[in-house]
Amino acid sequence: MHTYRIGDAAALLGVSADTVRRLVDGGKLTAERDGTCRRIIPGPALAAYARRLHRTERDSTGSSARHHFSGIVTDVTLTDVSAQVEIQAGPFRVVAVVSRESAEELKPEPGVPAVAVIKPANVIVDRP
Repeated sequence: MHTYRIGDAAALLGVSADTVRRLVDGGKLTAERDGTCRRIIPGPALAAYARRLHRTERDSTGSSARHHFSGIVTDVTLTDVSAQVEIQAGPFRVVAVVSRESAEELKPEPGVPAVAVIKPANVIVDRP
């Protein structure tokens, strides 16, 4: 069984290590002790928590798209017919190409909060 140290679990969940410690202390996330008495999170427990977290967020969107990345607009490039909008969502850089008309309606500009809503046709799964 794969296990995660507190910091690694925090990175995967997109929260701080202190938040993971509070989740463990509050009984919302299971942890064990390794041979050096450090807390480790069993992989299945972390996956179950992430799944519950995702379902809670998804259920409130009212959209068939399952991937919502909240972030901040970092760059906008306008052309005659399209616009490229870059969003930094946590550690992820998301680049979207939208119509110029859509960009003019949304008025994205650096520093404005934005949500990248993604409905992919193809997803590749790889191991790090």
